[in-house]
This record gives sequence, structure tokens and C-alpha cells, in this order.
Amino acid sequence: MPALPRITSPIVISGPSGVGKGTLYNLLFERNPETFTLSVSHTTRGPRPGEEHGTHYHFVTKEEFVGLKNNGGFVESAQFGDNFYGTSKATIEQQTKSGKVVVLDIEMEGVKQIKASGIEARYVFIAPPSFEELEKRLRGRGTDKEESILKRLTQAKLELEFSKTPGVHDKIIVNTDLEKAYQELVDFVYTEPQKA
Repeated sequence: MPALPRITSPIVISGPSGVGKGTLYNLLFERNPETFTLSVSHTTRGPRPGEEHGTHYHFVTKEEFVGLKNNGGFVESAQFGDNFYGTSKATIEQQTKSGKVVVLDIEMEGVKQIKASGIEARYVFIAPPSFEELEKRLRGRGTDKEESILKRLTQAKLELEFSKTPGVHDKIIVNTDLEKAYQELVDFVYTEPQKA
């Protein structure tokens, strides 16, 4: 596999919770550490144990975040609970200049915002083999309360419906088998041209 794909624009990976997108892009990083990097988001929440500024997140105050947002500094941003999260244009540019392909793990609303921002990117949606299988995976984790699972499933329905919108994603990968899904992702990144 060549070191860098012919097209080095950022890769936006989305898909419902529990579909295995994190596992997929982590494989991409593990097997190609010199080629790919995960976009480092900004957040107003405090660091969790083991998290480092600039590695896991850029930890900023709400005032700093709002200032960046008002100045058009984010390609996408969202609020979860009392905290803000966002992907800054400057971070993507810096990571791209470092010679790596930037991978963004973004939810549905973020995909809409990035598309509207005009940033050149390639969009991949990771889908479950079926809705029933997704529910089985979410319940199989054993880490979430019923209310949380139901919320994730409701959101998953919206995301799966959105993924059917023509032109939204350049590639849809059904994650039935991890290695096959990984190979599809690699083939897309290295061989498929970017859509105009």
C-alpha cells in the first residue's frame, strides 16, 4: 500500500453509535500510523483522567469556544449537555500540513455542517447489517442504561434514513465483517476518486 493516497482531502466517517466506526478507523491508524491521523476536536468540557490537551482534545473555555465559532473558526460544532464540541478549520489545516490524511468522526448534524462549510472532504457512512443487529450490538455492550440505548436507537434510525439521501456520502460500508469493512475503507481511500 502506498504511503499516501492520491487524494489527501479529509475523510469524514459517520454512522450510528455501536456500528463499529471507531474500531474501523483505529485499525486504519494502527496499520498506517504515518499516513492517517484523527482530527483533534475542541471542547469546553474538562479533561478526563489520562486525556491530554492537543492529543485527545483542545480544551478551551466557553468564551474561547464562542469566540472561535463567531469568527467562523469551526467547520462543525455541537452542544451535548452543558458542553460544546467543534472541529476547527485551523486544526484540519495544521494536521493536513503535517503530511497526514485527517480522519473526522462526525455525527449526522456535523456532516451537514461540514458539507455546508465548503471544505473539500470525502464522506464515508458505516452502516450496520440490519437495525436488529445494531440493537443487539448496543445491548451486548452491557454499559448503557435502557434509556440511553433507546435514545441511541432513535438517533440511529434518523442517521440511517439520512444516509439514503443521494449525494450525501461518497461511500456506504456495511460493517458485517470487520476485516472486509476495513478493506472496503482502505480501497475507497486509496483507489476511488473524489466525487465532483
